[in-house]
Amino acid sequence: MASDGVYSVTLDEAIEAMRLTAQDMSVKYKETSLSGLAKTVKIPLSVPAWFDRSITRDLAQQLTRIILQTLTFESDHFICVREKVNEQNQVVIIDLTDANNVLRRPISADSAIMHPKQKILALKGTSSLQFCLLKVKSHVNNEDVVFWKWVSDNTIGLVTETAVYHWTLSDGTSPPQKIFDRHPTLVGAQIINYRATPDEKWLVLVGISGNPANPSAFKVKGSMQLYSRDRGVSQPIEGHAASFAEIKLDGHQEPTKLFTFAVRTATGAKLHVVEIDHTAPDPPFTKKAVDVYFPPEATNDFPVAMQVSKKHGIIYLVTKYGFIHLYDLESGACVYMNRISGETIFVTAEHEATNGIIGVNKKGQVLSVNVDEQTVIPYILTTLNNTDLAFKLASRANLPGADDLYVQQYQTLFQSGQYGEAAKVAANSPRGILRTVAVIESFKQAPTPPGGLSPILQYFGILLEKGELNHLESLELARPVLQQGRKQLLEKWLKENKLSCSEELGDIVRLHDMTLALSVYLRANVPNKVIACFVETGQTDKIVLYSKKVGHHPDYAALLQHIMRTNSEKGAEFATQLVNDETGPLIDIERASLFISNSQAISYVFDRL
Repeated sequence: MASDGVYSVTLDEAIEAMRLTAQDMSVKYKETSLSGLAKTVKIPLSVPAWFDRSITRDLAQQLTRIILQTLTFESDHFICVREKVNEQNQVVIIDLTDANNVLRRPISADSAIMHPKQKILALKGTSSLQFCLLKVKSHVNNEDVVFWKWVSDNTIGLVTETAVYHWTLSDGTSPPQKIFDRHPTLVGAQIINYRATPDEKWLVLVGISGNPANPSAFKVKGSMQLYSRDRGVSQPIEGHAASFAEIKLDGHQEPTKLFTFAVRTATGAKLHVVEIDHTAPDPPFTKKAVDVYFPPEATNDFPVAMQVSKKHGIIYLVTKYGFIHLYDLESGACVYMNRISGETIFVTAEHEATNGIIGVNKKGQVLSVNVDEQTVIPYILTTLNNTDLAFKLASRANLPGADDLYVQQYQTLFQSGQYGEAAKVAANSPRGILRTVAVIESFKQAPTPPGGLSPILQYFGILLEKGELNHLESLELARPVLQQGRKQLLEKWLKENKLSCSEELGDIVRLHDMTLALSVYLRANVPNKVIACFVETGQTDKIVLYSKKVGHHPDYAALLQHIMRTNSEKGAEFATQLVNDETGPLIDIERASLFISNSQAISYVFDRL
């Protein structure tokens, strides 16, 4: 011990202690440049530069104590903070897309929440609600609102002690409408979240409460109320965090709608994924229930927030102690777990820019987490050793890292004559790596089994089930279909947006049906071919209007000459239209008059014969 009473160790001793600690540590907690965060997720953890500038030092010192009551965070666009400066109440709005864009307003309110995307501020007083900044509407409510949240761009959900209401922004006169009564299991609970599906047909209310009456139970009880508006039915569920999600599964015609929630009890923790609103004839989704791991030092930890990445189909589960868990939505497989904050992350939102999650902890730090698209598939393959998950995630989100696997599986299936399965692999290949000329030619050359469907038709059938065909596939499918005289199939696929429209596709169709070709040229935005189709189908009256709409400037004089040679009557009508256009003549009047007079003279001669 040194003379001043301070212990000291040498650098070599410190390094040796660290080495011994790492040697004894479980590999799942080790962090290196070859695995863990460096390979799987990007986790920027910092106090943003705008923080000290936009919030006073007095508020910063008190933030840990008051942040739960003063800060709201409805999306990754804005943070809203209520504070008092020199005895004046203010609302501070921080635009996360522009660090220097900090808006302050002298406003007194019990709560303030920003619209998820627009600069519309909702304020709640003791007995009133109001939209401001775009003075929209106000309402005096009879019950205290204990929790409120934007559930869509147009609707705020209002939770009272007894019921849940929706207040619509676009309706300037109607008061909040009652949606459902709170379930008895939520009596006395602190409401921490309220969520809705995009169509607002499914809703979930989440609350937490103590468990003093049952010492053997987990000390924080999570209670949820899942409500179906179509059925008018509520289901009480034990849970702490929840989210709705959609995922497009292989072989399914429609996206599968899912509800996922996490719960911790005295016996352990589970993540559940279940289907809602099943759509026939798609097969039902198999329920998932997987264990959620909590380390020994987190015996009192529990889930507090959940977001689901639309692109990746990854569940982001955040706990009170600052741990992040990543799970695959389809299989429930755990992808990653680590601690990202020493403080509670009490509010989160989807981070659209990275398809991840963004949140704020009790110290006011803004954190975001997202998967690294370049390395997540290799990580799943090598570290998790989960080939099936890597295969599906690569296809679902068009990620690199599993290309060789797809090529190998496709070749194996094709060479063994399993053309249908090979077609599925090619159709689902990430970034379309197997949707090429060579693959199409292979299916063309493959033998057709006796009494079966030709391999090339199997291939195109699977592609059409999956979605839109690319440019090359659209051309290759259109040729044989038109040659067989089945243009009605092409019309159907065009209406369903299954084909990639192009000038080349229009040229192929034009040989068989001019009107159908016009539809292709319009979708592909090929103005000169659209106008040519208008002329050939006698729709010359649409040429000027169409040209103005798309900003095309044709040579009207040459066009008029061409029309006169094929149909003098239509030519005269077109010349008149050009001369009398509301913006002024679109062609020299004398020249147009010549076309008109010639047409009239010819008509006079024919009338006398």
